Amino acid sequence: MQEETVQPGEADPAEKSVEQQLAEAQATIAQQRDTMLRALADAENARKRFQADAANAQKYAIERFAENLLPVMDSLEAALQSRDMSGVELTLRQLKSALEKAAVRDIDPRPGERFDPHRHQAMAAVEAKADPNTIVAVMQKGYTLHDRVLRPALVTVAKSPSDPISDKDLD
Repeated sequence: MQEETVQPGEADPAEKSVEQQLAEAQATIAQQRDTMLRALADAENARKRFQADAANAQKYAIERFAENLLPVMDSLEAALQSRDMSGVELTLRQLKSALEKAAVRDIDPRPGERFDPHRHQAMAAVEAKADPNTIVAVMQKGYTLHDRVLRPALVTVAKSPSDPISDKDLD
């Protein structure tokens, strides 16, 4: 049996394998580092795009609503120039239509309805033959946007003659 002798300057086959493994591992690490840096850059770009899209969405959120109001403005200006009341009625219908398209609904309680502090604001309490805490009169309609109250309806509520609630308590 012959033994292999390694001449000076020659690499041992076992060492060569380790050196190759090291080089391959370093190449893999470099490739994975490059892939990670690209993924981070893509994530950062996506974050910036999302922020820009969100800013534009917020900035132009009422664009469609504003477009629906422009004909109302035109009609109102024309009605004011002609002093025609039918033009004002038409403008009011256009305005209501534009608000409905934008999911703005009115809060128009009727006398006798129960007072709802989430949708109504009591401006006064008066003695009345109606049940206590029911609406006697509406001073101004309120409005909601979807389920959120934009402005509560301003109402007068009934109080019983013995109820110590005063107008000062409602403020």
